[in-house]
Amino acid sequence: MKKRMKTVIALFCMTAILSGCSSSGDSGTTIAKQNDKAAQGQSTENQSTEGKNSGSQGNDSQESAIQSSESQGTENKNMEAGEITVGFSNDTDSWDPCTGFGYTGSPLYSTLVKINGDNKLENDLATDYQMSEDGLTWTFKIRDGVKFTNGEELNASDVAFTFNTTKEKATYVDLTMLDSCTAVDDHTVEFKLNKPCVTFIYTVAGAGIVPEDSYTDNFGMEPIGSGPYKLTQWDKGQQFIFEVNEDYYGEQPEIKKAVFLVQEEDARFVAAQSGDVDIALTSATLATTQIDGMQVESVDSVDNRGITMPTVPDEGKVTEDGYKIGNDVTSDIAVRKAMSYGIDREKIISEALNGFANPAYSECDGLPWWNEEDKIDTDIDYAVKGLEDAGWIDTDNDGVREKDGLKAEFNLMYFAGDSMRQAVAMSVANQAKENLGIAINVEGVSADDTVKRMFSEPMIMGWGSDSPMTSYMLFHSSNAGKTDFYNPEFFTNETVDKYLDTAMNSKTFEESLEWWKKAQWDGTTGTSMRGEAPWAFYVNMSHLYYVKDGLDIGKQRIHAHGAAWPLIANLAEWKWNS
Repeated sequence: MKKRMKTVIALFCMTAILSGCSSSGDSGTTIAKQNDKAAQGQSTENQSTEGKNSGSQGNDSQESAIQSSESQGTENKNMEAGEITVGFSNDTDSWDPCTGFGYTGSPLYSTLVKINGDNKLENDLATDYQMSEDGLTWTFKIRDGVKFTNGEELNASDVAFTFNTTKEKATYVDLTMLDSCTAVDDHTVEFKLNKPCVTFIYTVAGAGIVPEDSYTDNFGMEPIGSGPYKLTQWDKGQQFIFEVNEDYYGEQPEIKKAVFLVQEEDARFVAAQSGDVDIALTSATLATTQIDGMQVESVDSVDNRGITMPTVPDEGKVTEDGYKIGNDVTSDIAVRKAMSYGIDREKIISEALNGFANPAYSECDGLPWWNEEDKIDTDIDYAVKGLEDAGWIDTDNDGVREKDGLKAEFNLMYFAGDSMRQAVAMSVANQAKENLGIAINVEGVSADDTVKRMFSEPMIMGWGSDSPMTSYMLFHSSNAGKTDFYNPEFFTNETVDKYLDTAMNSKTFEESLEWWKKAQWDGTTGTSMRGEAPWAFYVNMSHLYYVKDGLDIGKQRIHAHGAAWPLIANLAEWKWNS
């Protein structure tokens, strides 16, 4: 179990890295302040020397013009060559999709189906697919004439090998529902499931296909795919380079070469200012700074931030690992409802995120399985009335409510070093005290300590994916209390379980939508803040990028958790506009 826990922590930390969180803890504020001071100092200096050293000023202007020309020349050179340079947040330990790489889409690999810019499924390698009446057999027809970048032909046996290998490795990709995958012939592959799983198609969409004959233990270091690009250079921790796959079966990309510089946030910001990159990941802290020749593009996401709240009281119970279970304050639904209705999301966005976020109401806002009735308005009066009706009264006038001698007070954890989560937590805590009379102690905590405490203490959590499977994992009772971060609240609800199971067992994805939505809110109960409120969802992060004028990054689908890899999933659609 300890080994499993460490694996989960590592994966969760990887996800945090993908979302572009700064390890320094200031998310670029230091460099921003330095640049502001430098600009102010330059302004003062120019004013004090105005009219004195005109010759020197002339030289400075000439030098500035030369630098501007050089920067413009670099931009034009990349544009003319169909190349880009990207200030990226991280590379990877392995490029192997059988161990989880590229689950949000990768230009190195083909998948049977893929998710397009409209967040809809479309065929990629598959020309057609069908599911049997009992939901246990999926059959895919595969296009002809596809080659891997090493020249080998891709056929059904490669697809079967990919999924069977991924299941055997049992790492990040969940294939517990898969019994077997078999190549019926060169262009037909058949999946046998041990239980109906309507979300299986989304698992398929995240699985890049590898070549059976060339797959080795070292594959993750020397990847071979059939996507629009191939990896031609990798200097781990420094840069990696994609170049166009000339044998790609689809339309040839306009961007022929992409250089990804692995940089900390401050370095990406400086590189954008100096014109050394054509696009750079940035954050809400820095994105208010204007950079000549670049604009900030904001992409909507379901990369949410909210707080998990233990739904069971402290009865002295512990998990199988010995971690305390339950919280006597948040186990009261009146408190959870108050934390849902009594916090102004727009104020969090303004105070903590410089306006670069959208209000969040669930784990799946805007996706096809989202129930729009999840949306709630800030209603402090409703929240306060609920608290008082439940017996939470400030009898000693210290600003904090109490009930039967118990203070309405709890700790709120966030991952230490994550300044965005810290900022959200502080805004929530300030509003809770002012609006609701609930005292929240904000605390930065290590990943190890989080696992030990998350079953008994609220924490700032982030999720968001392209698949409704996330909803199942977050709220089905079978996942309660595991160390995988999905349901540390110990949320259980028989009605919700029934809806989630019905959704999973649906004959078609369209049929399942009704049940995913009912699980969130059926008019009486559900996982949403209108219902049992095990989560208080607050914001969906905007994924932010400095983009050079003239660079078109295509139609970005709603991003999952993480700002880096989802950005380049559609790299083949990028282009320079003259």
